[in-house]
Amino acid sequence: MASAPLPLFYNGLEPLSSETHANYRVRAQNAAPFLIGQHAIPLTIDEFPLVQRAMPIVFSVGDEAIPLALMGLNEGVNVFIDDEGKAIGDGFYVPAYVRRYPYMLARLRPDAQELSLCFDPTSDAVGAFDEGQPLFENGQPSQATKDILAFNETFEQAGQRTQQFMAELRASDLLMDGEVSIQPEGAEQPFIYRGFQMINEQKLQDLRGDQLRKMSQSGMLPLLYAHLFSLSLMRDIFAKQVQQGKVPEPQPGF
Repeated sequence: MASAPLPLFYNGLEPLSSETHANYRVRAQNAAPFLIGQHAIPLTIDEFPLVQRAMPIVFSVGDEAIPLALMGLNEGVNVFIDDEGKAIGDGFYVPAYVRRYPYMLARLRPDAQELSLCFDPTSDAVGAFDEGQPLFENGQPSQATKDILAFNETFEQAGQRTQQFMAELRASDLLMDGEVSIQPEGAEQPFIYRGFQMINEQKLQDLRGDQLRKMSQSGMLPLLYAHLFSLSLMRDIFAKQVQQGKVPEPQPGF
């Protein structure tokens, strides 16, 4: 494998092999310790309609911005996961990026055209266990492996659509630096959160003619409004932080 920076959550990547991993199994997990303290999770645009009901959707800073679901407003805070990596409450949306782990499609060499199914060998979900579903049967990928591959292929396709969406968003010049100020009752100073990007709602409202029609026809417009509607959940996440005792001293940025 090329020595490139590893994505969020991953401590290593190893290509899945019917020879090396012939006796490997995948077992169900009732906790996600890799999510502890992770406050911002990458999203695909396919997920916006579901995520907007549960978490704020923002965009990272920089020229290569990506959509993020906020599971906490402060770095190191996740209001949906406890200290053991188990879900707090029921019904919150689990982003596909989380569900993909510990697998991902990756190029084994920088010049390779094909993507290979890899996994994080440090994960407790995959290994030479006595229990769980086999990854290979008679030297061939099992149904479990085929399902994992299909999910990762779907995720890659959604990722490509997301990249195109972000390219169009940059071209439209609709992104701006975000800021949210929350004044809790009885607090002397507000909590001010920066360090993210959001849609400039005024610019969006001022769009006219061909540009607006193109966004509407491409399906981009409802995604932008899903993002804007979701921002009201910032205060809900803050309230959860207060309830869980995870509110730091007022400071800029998250």
